[in-house]
Amino acid sequence: MAQETLPDRSPARSTGTGTGTGTAGEPGAGTRPGWASRLSDGLRRGGRAGWPRTLLAVAAGLIMWLAFPPADLTPLAPAGVALLTLALRGLTARTAAWLGFVGGAAFFVPVLEGIGQIGPDAWIVLALVQALYFLPLGAGIAMVARLPGWPVWTAALWIGEELIRGHVPFGGFPWARLAFSQTATPLTPYASLGGAPLVTFLTALIGGLLAYAAVAAHRAYRARAARTALPDEDSGGDGTGGGGEQAPGTRARWRPLVPVAAALAAIAAVVGGGTLIPTPTAGRPVTVAVVQGNVPRLGLDFLGQRKAVLNNHVEATHELAARVRAGKVPKPELVVWPENASDLDPYTEPEAYTAIDAAVKDVGVPVLVGALTDTPDGEKVENRGIVWDPKTGPGDYYVKRHPVPFGEYLPFRDVLTKLITRFERIPRDFAKGTRSGVMRLGPVTIGDVICFEVAYDKEVRDVARGNLLVVQTNNATYGRTSLPPQQIAMSRLRAVEHGRTILVAATSGISAIVAPDGRMIDRSREFVPDIQVETVPARTATTLSDRLGAAPEWMLAALGLGAIFAAAWTAARENEGN
Repeated sequence: MAQETLPDRSPARSTGTGTGTGTAGEPGAGTRPGWASRLSDGLRRGGRAGWPRTLLAVAAGLIMWLAFPPADLTPLAPAGVALLTLALRGLTARTAAWLGFVGGAAFFVPVLEGIGQIGPDAWIVLALVQALYFLPLGAGIAMVARLPGWPVWTAALWIGEELIRGHVPFGGFPWARLAFSQTATPLTPYASLGGAPLVTFLTALIGGLLAYAAVAAHRAYRARAARTALPDEDSGGDGTGGGGEQAPGTRARWRPLVPVAAALAAIAAVVGGGTLIPTPTAGRPVTVAVVQGNVPRLGLDFLGQRKAVLNNHVEATHELAARVRAGKVPKPELVVWPENASDLDPYTEPEAYTAIDAAVKDVGVPVLVGALTDTPDGEKVENRGIVWDPKTGPGDYYVKRHPVPFGEYLPFRDVLTKLITRFERIPRDFAKGTRSGVMRLGPVTIGDVICFEVAYDKEVRDVARGNLLVVQTNNATYGRTSLPPQQIAMSRLRAVEHGRTILVAATSGISAIVAPDGRMIDRSREFVPDIQVETVPARTATTLSDRLGAAPEWMLAALGLGAIFAAAWTAARENEGN
């Protein structure tokens, strides 16, 4: 692709002394300190990038936010990428880094608004920390945008940003990846080929191609304007040749639009290709039930009503058993409870054990019970999914491997508890599990992940060999915010990525049953009891994404890194030539 380097229209640095007079070095009545003058000048001009580019970056972030649930305006994700790319092209890496942060902040602040349920300070701090990852992204886009074929390299840089953000620090925070905005679009089937990273890459690639088309169209407009100022020598001024045939001058008018057409054709190929990828749904039928018992009230303090939460799920399971006996619903072969269905340790609390065991015996099939249990030494807590058999009681279990930092465990506990009293709500850290959640539950093998873990590629991939995938979650704290629907969107992408039915069990919603092709079979409302019973396919076939593992993500990230090195080398040679 041809490259047009746009000039950096950011204002030059002021070399004055900051005085209030027109004579350098002669202070007058309007004298201000140098820093105040520079600040005022920067605000007036919009910093190094200028207000037009700055506002464009802010618009890009806001547009990308609207692509995510609950708005679900999915085409806006590549449109936002395109606007951010246009804002960054032609800038120095330093200026582009800052502008990338601005765009990132405009995106992460609204998309993570659900964190505000914990506290506005936690929300804003987390959003701004996530925006920091757009610093190297912005700088990288500005650098590689000088290379031929830059839409490909800019898309690869988005993979690098999400790779780093999803791993560091404290195991990363991969929420709000571009892929998670594309869970019911023509790009969704690509997840079965290269996982969430491939979907992110193609979303960003479409954005880059849109930006390329805009640049090419602008170049064509300028070329046409330049030609109209000159006589058409080839066609005698009327655009035709001697025999009425199209003259070279007319053909030249359309030549600048060829790159625009090529970019749009590439976008059509990417979008159309997704519709041709099959998403099989065949598999041995199994009847499943998902129980949403609900919680007594909203907010962090719902955990103080542990007994009520457990009783809600016990009663809902007895109701399920009654419906089966009455012939209102088919008898399930397995039942799934959500995370935190029992915050009373059933191993040490006889009342909790008795209540759970009675409910499981009543329904007569194995139940996956979400419970909090003490570690053997009593120093930590385990977030478990326990296979509870109606005959033998509690058996195999999975311990959450990726507890949430600052929510389920507290890094730097000795220091932070002295500075922030809110952290006293985490009296003990959650232990980290050491094995994947692949377990036998009734007639099938399930792969269990708990809550936040559905956002992590590795955690879900590790359990994808199960016939069904299960997401046990507790969203009560974040109820009626954007976070529960965003989590459901992730589950829909994971279903396609691994070709598995996914059972999402939530204490207060949103619970759901998702088909292997991403279709919503059933979905609950929030903060109401709900029982979902469906017959779904239990699959054994693996997708190409499962077989490739993390390779596509690392290869695409390496592609972006290589483009940065190429851009730096090219810039160094140009400087030597000057």
